Amino acid sequence: RLTTLFIQNKKIAVIERNLLKKAMDELKLQSSGVMDDSTVKNLGRMLGASAVVYGTLHDLNDEETEVNARIMEIETGLTLPGASAGTVVKKTWKDGTAVVTPVTPVKRPTGQNFGGDAVVQLAVLLDTSNSMDGLINQARNQLWKIINELITSEKKGSRPSIEVALYEYGNSSLPRENNYIRQIMPFTTDLDRVSAELFGLTTNGGDEYCGKAVHDAVTDLNWSRKDDVYKAIFIAGNEPFTQGPVDFRTAAALAKSKNIFVNTIFCGDRQQGIGTQWLSGAQAADGDYTNIDQQLVVSITAPQDVLISQLNQDLNRTYVAYGDTGRSELKKKAELEGLISSGVGGSGAIAERAAVRAKSAPAMAARESMWDAVTAVETGKVKSADLNKEALPAELQKLDKGQLDNYMASKVEERKKIKNEINQLNEQRKAYIAEQEKTRNTGATLDKAIINSVRKQATMKGYQFK
Repeated sequence: RLTTLFIQNKKIAVIERNLLKKAMDELKLQSSGVMDDSTVKNLGRMLGASAVVYGTLHDLNDEETEVNARIMEIETGLTLPGASAGTVVKKTWKDGTAVVTPVTPVKRPTGQNFGGDAVVQLAVLLDTSNSMDGLINQARNQLWKIINELITSEKKGSRPSIEVALYEYGNSSLPRENNYIRQIMPFTTDLDRVSAELFGLTTNGGDEYCGKAVHDAVTDLNWSRKDDVYKAIFIAGNEPFTQGPVDFRTAAALAKSKNIFVNTIFCGDRQQGIGTQWLSGAQAADGDYTNIDQQLVVSITAPQDVLISQLNQDLNRTYVAYGDTGRSELKKKAELEGLISSGVGGSGAIAERAAVRAKSAPAMAARESMWDAVTAVETGKVKSADLNKEALPAELQKLDKGQLDNYMASKVEERKKIKNEINQLNEQRKAYIAEQEKTRNTGATLDKAIINSVRKQATMKGYQFK
């Protein structure tokens, strides 16, 4: 069917199948299976073709097959701009049996919400070699600003569920057999855990294999198959993008086949980043290239920070630990807030995190309902009367049914009021920070690089930002 469609296009001259089979036999290739870019390039040269269309067919179920394809220009070995696409087609055949009924591809335009839920998947790849202490500090103190920006977006009237994965690379403390790359955590909606892991990072000299790091993130993470999900990799570092066992073009082509943007952030001079292929790395997967000053320390204190921090403490007091897990989670939250407060961002970073908490994201609420009795009641997961009293704090175990109902209801109402106050103050704070950043010309930092790309690329997937 594909051959027939290509032949019908008079602008394309199709190589005869017997010539293709002969060339594949000489290269000891089978007519099925995965071919890497170098193999495809050799095949194209043997055939005298100017381009090769190749890709994968993957059965999603008994009725649908996912098709991913791209076009390589043989002369350069690069995927042609805009020549990478994926779709899902209805199966009108059974394995090994041809059916001549024409197949009409299922068209899935960018921005349509097929999954019913708005989802954002971000993989952050950080260079943790000796010279990257400034980058790590920026990541620690700006994470919540980035999340705060994302969580204010909407798609078809709903806020997105934000999943973040974290990698480090280029650290000689990591195993050599893993190419000095470590997946710190797979995709998670537990953003507190992401924040805590950032504070646990240390730097050490090593070899920085950007292509391999991107490749690992593409192949190892559980990326959504849905076209309308915003999926992006952000890789930051300062060594040539060409190092390591995997060509960055190969990794980028794989990312494009899964509709993943690859955004590169060079820590240093813009022209140096371009010269060391960081721009090419972004262009290969339709991403953005940005350079930042990783040593830049930016800390803008807003008039609203103190009050938001106080409200954040009030919000903490509305939590009721449910069992051992609840007590452990509350302890972790307190420890994390201590780390954030002691960082460069200080009260500003705490205010950003409080703003995220006040948005009541469904994924966050679902997770907290597993260990916080108030969230469990607030979200309707359980009724006060159905709570296991033995899992509640000792002082609440003494209350009768009516008293416990009143107590939980009062905590839910108190929390709602606190969140509303935080949301109002946060709007004022954001306006103040935006004005200060204009007048101070605060320079290029990690948060700005990520936020600018997120706003542009997520908009292409149907998300709307204020």
